[in-house]
Amino acid sequence: MSKIEQITTSPEETRNLARDFASDLNSGDVLALSGDLGSGKTTFVQGLAVGLDITVNVVSPTFKLVNEFDGRLPLYHLDFYRIESASEVVALGIEHYLFGDGVTVIEWADRYPEVIPEDSIKVHFEVVSHTERRITVEKPLK
Repeated sequence: MSKIEQITTSPEETRNLARDFASDLNSGDVLALSGDLGSGKTTFVQGLAVGLDITVNVVSPTFKLVNEFDGRLPLYHLDFYRIESASEVVALGIEHYLFGDGVTVIEWADRYPEVIPEDSIKVHFEVVSHTERRITVEKPLK
């Protein structure tokens, strides 16, 4: 597992970090995001979308649970925040996304780690201050 840690000092810097990160993503990649409310998860996904050439505005799918976007690679944006159990995650048809032809990003992935593939990229967000976020990325060695 390789581990990278970075401090960002603004939402724009978080989006730029994610935009650059998207250039290394491939079909089938799964990103498991964790961190408190307001720590930058959705902001990061917005940057990923730009890096994947997605031109529509990305918002958190908290109430919808899944958003799909077309770009250089399809982006499947899931949110486990309002999901009550791992069986509910499975009932959503998560396999379609995890083993699909795009990039799957899951906010609040730490709520149901048992459904997250072992080889997923783990991204943790931590609020350091009002403007600073510590973003830690753990990538499996291939």
